[in-house]
Amino acid sequence: MILEHEIPNGSKLYFGESAKIKRKIENIASEILSDEGFLEIVTPIFSYHQHLSIGDEKKLIRVNDAKNNALSLRADSTIDVVRIIEKRLGANSSQKKWFYIQPVVSYPTTEQYQVGVEFLGEKKLSSVLRLATSIFDKLDVKPLIQISNIKIPEILAEMFESLNIEDFRHINIDKFINLKVEWLTKLVYLQYVEQIDEVIAIAPEVIQTELLKIKDLCTDSECKNAVIAPLYYAKMLYYDELFFRVIQDNEVFARGGRYKNENLTSVGFAIYTDALCEELTK
Repeated sequence: MILEHEIPNGSKLYFGESAKIKRKIENIASEILSDEGFLEIVTPIFSYHQHLSIGDEKKLIRVNDAKNNALSLRADSTIDVVRIIEKRLGANSSQKKWFYIQPVVSYPTTEQYQVGVEFLGEKKLSSVLRLATSIFDKLDVKPLIQISNIKIPEILAEMFESLNIEDFRHINIDKFINLKVEWLTKLVYLQYVEQIDEVIAIAPEVIQTELLKIKDLCTDSECKNAVIAPLYYAKMLYYDELFFRVIQDNEVFARGGRYKNENLTSVGFAIYTDALCEELTK
């Protein structure tokens, strides 16, 4: 028996002070983004293309349209935003900077509110990382910025026969260290940008190139609370190089990166409003 006051597990309810904090986050983000030339977009909750951006399609909540075509509820906004702007608005708008404030949902009943940012055609991740840190500064939240490069795990998985990408998904540190390769062991323990030159000096050239991208991002974005996680592997389908997570304790407040949709390279991030609300409510 389902009681009248019950709500589905994983769904969200905001009221009173928590609703006020949620609105504050959204207002501060929209003001900062608008001042930087970003325009707002609100996309449909239903989508034909969610399988392009979700690794595990079992997380999609599926329905059918009036002609019985398969579609799903919005589980991720990025690729849909890019697709709609390029394919539907492209002829009528030269705008490249967009943001959205809307929830995503996943199977069976999980809701997640987000503030998302997409800078189409931009390749420098620092351009949006600085915006993310500005929003957190305005909210007086000082989390860690964890910076990674998805190409490093991919290169290592090809370089060593005993490694595969699942080792990086599950952070199998012992397996990396047991290979007894000096530069790889240093890579495992690399945390701060001040240490990066020591690893670059002894790493293979292909790894040096990707580490320099991390170093440049740290320098360009001027993050005071940055840490480096070169072996962390993102679970999103579309990140193809540099990406970052904004974390505090075990909570992820935001995630962003560089990605490619067809031939267009872009950068963006999403702030996870629910986790941030909970922190500010404390």
